[in-house]
Amino acid sequence: MTEQDTSPDERSTSSVTEGSAPNVPDVPDVPDVPGQDDLKGAAAEARDDVGSASAAPTKPTTPTSLLEREGEVAADFLEQLLDIADMDGDIDVDVDGDRAAVAIVDSEEGRVSRRLVGSDGKVLEALQELTRLAVQAATGERSRLMLDVAGYRAERRAAVVTIAQAAIAIVKSTGDKVAMDPMTAFERKVVHDQVLAAGLVSESEGVEPQRHVVILPA
Repeated sequence: MTEQDTSPDERSTSSVTEGSAPNVPDVPDVPDVPGQDDLKGAAAEARDDVGSASAAPTKPTTPTSLLEREGEVAADFLEQLLDIADMDGDIDVDVDGDRAAVAIVDSEEGRVSRRLVGSDGKVLEALQELTRLAVQAATGERSRLMLDVAGYRAERRAAVVTIAQAAIAIVKSTGDKVAMDPMTAFERKVVHDQVLAAGLVSESEGVEPQRHVVILPA
């Protein structure tokens, strides 16, 4: 089945009932990423705190203040998780368009553990979902914040842009559609943005983990 993408990451977070702890996904097992037990334990302990924090959600009155509030909650949550896991890292918070942008970066005390990214960004995706649910529990609103660790998303975005531009050039020169390799929701959104800017059309097809972008002539 073909479905036109409408959201920046093609997935919305699950709803959370106010006053109840959200159903938080576990950090996935990644064979070539060491130390998963410590990271899972930290996530589980932080998840317990999310449940208690959800008892009295606050709702800022403007979109900007809500995004700023999301960033603050996410930063507090991630700082606590890093402390529990005994990992180094500072938290940068920003507002990027219509979403909060939070990043775990190297600190003066040490380098951010790349365990927080994992193979192909799998641990990062799980941490992003965990953080979104923590924000949702505290604010009462679903979150679309973007989490980055050690510049992984920025590097991956640059690589995907290059791949997308090459595929766009093929579509323009041949007039044929091009089906790209499977990508994450974040990566597919990068491709869609590039295709739109080039004046072409793109759609996402398939189901995870084989969901991919198809670029078509205008």
